[in-house]
Formats: sequence, structure tokens, C-alpha cells
Amino acid sequence: MTTATLTSKGQITIPKSIRELLGLDSGDVLEFRLNAQGKVEIEPLGPQPLDRLRGMLQGLTAGRVTSVEEMNEAIADHVADDDLRILAGR
Repeated sequence: MTTATLTSKGQITIPKSIRELLGLDSGDVLEFRLNAQGKVEIEPLGPQPLDRLRGMLQGLTAGRVTSVEEMNEAIADHVADDDLRILAGR
């Protein structure tokens, strides 16, 4: 049996043998689920590349060049909308 110790910050180091078995690498994302029997299941989702973000703002600029300031403003607006959505769900 392979074990890991939980730190005071709630972190663990996945033992090398398990990382190799699952093909895990730095930056990979893991999903934790509690199954019907009360056991924790961990599923590696793999790396989360920045390519996922490509096209996220497509169509907002109508073909013109967007400045960094405009991009930052669009991101801030999205985050603010998301915060409002989360707060409304409470």
C-alpha cells in the first residue's frame, strides 16, 4: 500500500509510483469525487493548456485590434458577472 501525509495546508504529495502509473505530470488537473460508498475517487483530467481559452472573446472585436487594456476590462467584466451569478445562487 502506498501512503501520503496531509500537510497543515491540506496538501499531499502524490507518491512517484502513483504519478507514474497514472501518467501524471506537473500542471495536470485531478478531479476528486465522493462515490456512493463514501470513497474518494480521483480522476486525472490531464493538463489544462491555454489553448482552451482561444476564441473566448471571438466576435467581440468585429475584426479590429484589441488593446491589452480592453482585454483586461473584458476579463474584469466577466469576473464581475461571474461573482454576481455566484452570489445570486446563495
